[in-house]
Amino acid sequence: MKRVLLIAAVCGGLAGCNSGDHGDLRAWMEESTQGLKGQVKPLPEIKPSVIVSYETGALIDPFSAQKIEPERKKGAGGGSGLMPDLDRRKEPLEQYPLDTLAMVGVLEQGRAVYALVKADATLHRVRVGNYLGQNFGVITGITGDGITLKEIVQDADGEWVERTSTLQLQEQEAKK
Repeated sequence: MKRVLLIAAVCGGLAGCNSGDHGDLRAWMEESTQGLKGQVKPLPEIKPSVIVSYETGALIDPFSAQKIEPERKKGAGGGSGLMPDLDRRKEPLEQYPLDTLAMVGVLEQGRAVYALVKADATLHRVRVGNYLGQNFGVITGITGDGITLKEIVQDADGEWVERTSTLQLQEQEAKK
């Protein structure tokens, strides 16, 4: 019962606020909006686009097998005949991947130039002609900056190809 009385009182109060006489407000609104006119700028002129024709002609389709697969070499053996000497006795540094080896210095004895290569905790002295790394890499040059290698690796077709790699001199941090 109390709720019903409370709801009736609130509704009556709200109805009293709406007297319906807003004449002064309406007159002010009409007076304020008399000289106003909205202006919208016209849309810019749309220029026609230039049509360009694309002629493929004799071009290769970028999704064809010719573009995706490497070109196969023709002939019985194919390739250049390059192959590592698999019967050669392996040197100690050929059991390590090239990225695990570190060049730490250069030695000169007379006319001979040697590089110091660290593998695990062991220091090895190498010269031009020694083998290094797991890709049949032979040392072709030693400078103060690094060791240059000529590696023989297999490509995607299984053919042996040469590539040049370097083993850079590793700077040691000064102990504090």
